Amino acid sequence: MTSSKLRSSCSFPNLLLSCLNFTLFILSAASLAPIILIKMPPTSFGMALLTVSCISLLSSFVGFYSQLTHFCFITHVSLLLASVIGQLLSILALFTRERSSISMLKSPRDPKEAKVLVRLESGILMAMFLIQLLVLVLSCVIYSCWVREYEEIEAEREAMARKRSRRIAQVQEESMANATKIAEAKAKELDEKMKSKYGQWVKTDFEG
Repeated sequence: MTSSKLRSSCSFPNLLLSCLNFTLFILSAASLAPIILIKMPPTSFGMALLTVSCISLLSSFVGFYSQLTHFCFITHVSLLLASVIGQLLSILALFTRERSSISMLKSPRDPKEAKVLVRLESGILMAMFLIQLLVLVLSCVIYSCWVREYEEIEAEREAMARKRSRRIAQVQEESMANATKIAEAKAKELDEKMKSKYGQWVKTDFEG
C-alpha cells in the first residue's frame, strides 16, 4: 500500500525528468553544430566546448538508463555536475569575452557569421545549463523517493519474516507439546501393560 503510494508520488517527477533529459539530449546535439560550423577541425577552445556538449549528451543517456534501472545515480550526478561546471565556464567565457572567444576559435568565416554562431552557442549553453540544474534537482528528489520506497519494502519484508518466524516457532512448540503428550501416553500405556503382565506373574508365584 505505502510502496504504491510512493510510486504514484514519484510518477510525475519521473515523467518530467524524462522530458527534461530528452530536451537536454536535443540541445546537446544542437550545441555541436555551431562549433563545427565555426571551424573544422576545431581549435583547443572549440574542443573544450565540444567536450562540454558531449558530456551533456552522455549525462542525458545515463539519465535515461538510471530511470529505467534505478542504478547509476552517482555516475549520473557526477556527469551532471561536470556538465554544469563546464557549461557555466563556457557561458562566462562566451558572454564576458566574446571577442577573445571568437579569436580563440579562429573561424575562417565572416566575422559577423562567426559572431552569430558564437551567440547561438552561448544561448544553447544557457538553456542547457538551466535544464541541467532542473535535472540535477529532480534526480535527487526521485532518488530520495527510491530510497524511501526501498526502505519501506525492506521494512515490510522484515515484518513478514518476523511473523513467519513466530508462526514457525508456534508450530514447533505445538508439535513438541503434542509429541510430549504422545510420548507420555505411550509411556503410561507401557507402564500399565508392564504392571498388568508382571502383576499376573507375581500373583501366580504366590499361588504356587
